[in-house]
Amino acid sequence: MKIGKEKVIGFVWQHFLLLLSMFFMTFGVALCVRSNLGSGVISSIPMSFSLAGEAGLAPGLTIGGYTNIMNVILVAAQVAVLRRRFEPIQLFQLVVGFVFGFFLDVNMWLTSYFSTYEAITAQVVAQFAGATILGCAVAAEIRCGSITMPGEGIQVAIARVTGKPFPIVKIMVDTALVVLAVISGFCFFGAWPRTVVGPGTLFAMFYVGYVVKLVNPHLGWFDRLLDYRPGFRRYIYGLARFIYPNREG
Repeated sequence: MKIGKEKVIGFVWQHFLLLLSMFFMTFGVALCVRSNLGSGVISSIPMSFSLAGEAGLAPGLTIGGYTNIMNVILVAAQVAVLRRRFEPIQLFQLVVGFVFGFFLDVNMWLTSYFSTYEAITAQVVAQFAGATILGCAVAAEIRCGSITMPGEGIQVAIARVTGKPFPIVKIMVDTALVVLAVISGFCFFGAWPRTVVGPGTLFAMFYVGYVVKLVNPHLGWFDRLLDYRPGFRRYIYGLARFIYPNREG
C-alpha cells in the first residue's frame, strides 16, 4: 500500500510537536526537582536513586538514567498485566520513555542554576512554575494523540484489566510510586527524603491535573498547529496567521 506524502509529513509533524511537548514536560519536572520541596510523582523514585548514587549507595546514574530503567519496568509490567491483550505497538513506549529520560537530563543541566536557591520564596516559585509548565505540556502531549508514556500506559493497563475507573487507578499508581520513593529513601539514608517527597510532591499531584483541565479548552490553536503542514515555501508569518486567523467583525 502506497503511503501518501501528506500522511508522511503529517506523521513527522505530529511527532515533532510531541517531542516539543515532552521537552517542556521535562523542563517542568526539572524545575519541580530544583525547588527542593519535592519532585513530581513520576520522578520521585529516579531522584531518590540518583541521590543515592551521588552518595555512593547505588549506581551513579542520572535522574534520566534511572527514569529509563523505571520506564522499562513499567512497560514490562504492562506486558505482565495485559498478557495476550498487550499490543506490540505499545513497545514504542520504550522509545518515548528513553527520549523523556534524555530530555530530563538535558533540562536538569539547563536548570542547574536553580540548585543554588535556598530561600523558601524562590523554592515555591520554582515549584509552582514547574508544575504549571508540566500541566500545560501534558495537555499538549495528550492532543498529539500518539503513543502514551509508560507511566500512563501502566495506569491504562490496570484500569482495563480491573475495570476500575481510570482516575481511581491513577491515584492508586501515583500513591504507590510515592510510597516506594519514601521507602527507598529510608533504605538508602535512614530518613524521610524530604527533597524527593515533600509538600511540592503533594501539590503537584493535584495541581498538574487541575492545570490540564483548565488549559485543555483553550488549546484550539494547538489543534490548528497539528493540522498545519510545514513546507519550505511557507514563511513564519504564514504559520502565525494560520494559528491565529483574522476574525471578521
